[in-house]
Amino acid sequence: MELNERLAKLRRLKGLTQAELADKVGVTTRSIQNYELGTRTPKMDTIAKIAEALEIDEKAILSDEDYFVIEAHEKYGSRGKRDAEELVKNATALFSGGQLSENDKARVLEAIQEAYFEAKIINKKYTPKKYRKNNDNKTDDNE
Repeated sequence: MELNERLAKLRRLKGLTQAELADKVGVTTRSIQNYELGTRTPKMDTIAKIAEALEIDEKAILSDEDYFVIEAHEKYGSRGKRDAEELVKNATALFSGGQLSENDKARVLEAIQEAYFEAKIINKKYTPKKYRKNNDNKTDDNE
């Protein structure tokens, strides 16, 4: 089940409308609609507020893969999100029809995620400053 489907299901199980959940979370109804349609992905702080509003643990909303994709999106923007989604898709395809246990699959995905973030850190030093997302020369007012 995808993130958007889990959000919609959990909201309905709590008997809340999209507008009621939006009020509790402090976002617009349209934001909740977009999350449930899968056209937008909530940030981690919004996920925490949704979990609190639904009185559930964040782990009920997010899979390990979801955490990875959201973290990549928050750190590296839409390109990072696309790269992370592609990694998850390809890694998952490796497991199809295999005999790996769920624990072993989780370890492989965790190793891929760690390698992804390490590669991003290593490659940052080779990226010209003008192309870096978080340029050290920016002031807090410009961010």
